[in-house]
Amino acid sequence: MKRRDFLLSAALTGVASTLRFDKLEAALRNNRVTVTSTPDLVAVMGGEPAIMLERALAKFGGIGAFVKKGQTVVIKPNIGWDKTPDLAANTNPELVGAMVRHCYAAGAKRVEVFDHTCNQWDRCYADSGIKKAVELNGGIMIPANDQSFYRMVSVPQGVKLRQTAIHKSLLDCDVWFNMPILKNHGGAKMTISMKNYMGIVWDREYFHKTDLQQCIADVCTYSKRPALNIVDAYRIMFKNGPQGKSLADTALLKTLIVSPNIIATDAASVKFFNQVEKMDINEVGHISKGQALHLGTEDLSKLRIDRIKI
Repeated sequence: MKRRDFLLSAALTGVASTLRFDKLEAALRNNRVTVTSTPDLVAVMGGEPAIMLERALAKFGGIGAFVKKGQTVVIKPNIGWDKTPDLAANTNPELVGAMVRHCYAAGAKRVEVFDHTCNQWDRCYADSGIKKAVELNGGIMIPANDQSFYRMVSVPQGVKLRQTAIHKSLLDCDVWFNMPILKNHGGAKMTISMKNYMGIVWDREYFHKTDLQQCIADVCTYSKRPALNIVDAYRIMFKNGPQGKSLADTALLKTLIVSPNIIATDAASVKFFNQVEKMDINEVGHISKGQALHLGTEDLSKLRIDRIKI
């Protein structure tokens, strides 16, 4: 069996997690972190979504480092497609529900969750499993299917995108968390943390008809940045994204990648994605364009990275 076929087979059957984690360690092998340091990025592997989230948050000082009593919190997952969780088109609902629970445990007054979906919004919310997971934990699903939910803001650092309409829930909240799933994308090549911003804006057509990669980088310069980027790589979509066609497009990797540095988050995620399907990071143009706009660094050797195996 060829090496690539073995890795893919292992991912699909949920075995050889040690091999995959070793590969992630190898990709980040030049990084070291001391016990007392707050890491720049945390990669957790081998657990269920809620457990991995808890372990990752602990490395950053717990959810209380980001959410204070009485605050309104927004969580922005991928909920763009009317697909069930096993197809990996949307963020894992267990992960989103766990994040809602953590926010309330920190004293949040209100936790809102939304996405500007591509398919019918109410079906996406329901069939993704996210609506149920959020509401079971006391969160509130906010519609994003009408222009009235958005307000125009300036993007002064943007190169091609100088203004855009952003969902008012994000504009009005005290803190927000970016929670994408790791997957392939036909146009943007990858959809991770930066691409997930397209679900906070109303006019996505402008991105596609102008310069998709540059506009993705531009919108990420908007002044209200996420407290953390939390990449769901529990089950990823490695081909035929962003919707996928069947379970054969997915791989079970049981991983979570977390960082406040959006460029590092996506760079590390692309490296991890390469274990299953090759993707030249240079093709994911919004990452380097975002680095040029001083959003972070894709040079992981400059960062403190903590790796946890469950």
